[in-house]
Amino acid sequence: MKSGVMNGKTQDNWTWKELAALLLLEFGFIIGVIKFVVAPMYTKWLGNELYSGTLMGLTIAIVLLLGVYFIALRPQKLSWREVGLRSFPAKDWWRIVGWTLLYLVGSVVIMELTVHLVGNSYDNRKTEAMQQNVTLLAVSISFIAAAIISPIYEEIFYRGFLYRWLRNRLGIGWGIFLSSLIFTIVHIPTYNAMPVNFLCGVVTAWAYERTDSIWPAVIIHGAVNAIAVLLTSLS
Repeated sequence: MKSGVMNGKTQDNWTWKELAALLLLEFGFIIGVIKFVVAPMYTKWLGNELYSGTLMGLTIAIVLLLGVYFIALRPQKLSWREVGLRSFPAKDWWRIVGWTLLYLVGSVVIMELTVHLVGNSYDNRKTEAMQQNVTLLAVSISFIAAAIISPIYEEIFYRGFLYRWLRNRLGIGWGIFLSSLIFTIVHIPTYNAMPVNFLCGVVTAWAYERTDSIWPAVIIHGAVNAIAVLLTSLS
């Protein structure tokens, strides 16, 4: 197989075994153990929701990337290029700007609609923790976590592996929908942001599909997260 060309004909070397193992890692260990057992320990240890949340995010990133490596890549002697870590042509930058604006404007529209229709709120535990501790250190930590760490590991797993696996077996439409749905579900209990999370999954999966690189998705995801952090710190 010639890896790295997403042209509708290229398949991957993975089976249901890799998918099941990584979903079990995500829903079993990361959500079941890290989010509900380890995270409270971090909070008690650090005494700060923002810092403990950042440490939890870093822990999840390490566990999930190790999972991708040892479950999906190393056993078949595959490189990280197999999950989209490859360069993209300079001509795609204009697309990245357009997709970022689409995601940004779409997020605002979705939040406003849900605020007025179902009483949604812009605030959640993450934003409240940040607003209670608006210092240069706190904003810097939040920026690094939201704009760099989260986009890299989430895009590698949810788009580079999960979307590609689903796409090659169910088609582009189902691949985008199901990978975005799973991406949304794992963000529970941040319920107010779940519609925006779904939009993020759709836009970034499409960016990966069109550029054959995970980096445009990381840039889009990171840019919108960075704007959200800055706006939260100023509010």
